[in-house]
This record gives sequence, structure tokens and C-alpha cells, in this order.
Amino acid sequence: QVRLVESGGGLVQAGGSLRLSCAASGRIFSTNAMGWFRQAPGKERMFVAAISWNGGSTYYTNSVKGRFTISRDNAKNTVYLQMNSLKPEDTAVYYCAARWGSGVPSTRTDEYTYWGQGTQVTVSS
Repeated sequence: QVRLVESGGGLVQAGGSLRLSCAASGRIFSTNAMGWFRQAPGKERMFVAAISWNGGSTYYTNSVKGRFTISRDNAKNTVYLQMNSLKPEDTAVYYCAARWGSGVPSTRTDEYTYWGQGTQVTVSS
């Protein structure tokens, strides 16, 4: 069993920054790809960013490229999402997810095994 706990969400003005963290506990973390997804009210959960087991490969959805950065610290069993130049359309609940059994990142929600409870990010205009 794996437990993922997100933190770092909050209310920020447009143009501001937030850093989300996702701490993993339980089974081995360092060999598995991790991802960040977000879900706005009334919408489906969407891919934001993903990172390979060793941090060597990262993927981003087009709308966050150049503004968000995903990273991980395997020694701390933690994955991060640095979010800069935030826009009101970034407002959503952000979830981290672990793709157990694979170190290759994926953009698909159905390829992730474990999910955190989510953290709210609200960007005011």
C-alpha cells in the first residue's frame, strides 16, 4: 500500500507562484513514475505533468509548459510541482499520483495506481 499526501495549495493572485509537494509513504517510491493532475469544478481530471523514476524525463501539458516544473527527491520520497506565473484558469484541485510498476511517465489517468487526496489551488484575477 502507498499513501500520497499533497500539500502547498492555497489562494494566490494571478502572476504569483506556489510550490506543491507530494510525500509518499509505504512501498518503494524511487523506481516509479509520478504525475500531477488537476480537476476543476464540473470538469474531468486532467494531466498536468509527469516525471520518470530518476527525474531524467518530464512531460507537461501544453498550457503549463514554461510555467510549471515537476521534480522529485527520491531520498525524501517526495515529488514537487513548482507553479509560476499562475493564471485564474489554473484554479483546480491538484492531485499527485504514482504509476506503480513503471518508471516511465504517462499522461493517462488510468495508468496511475495510487492517488493523493488533492490540494486546492485558487488563483484570483
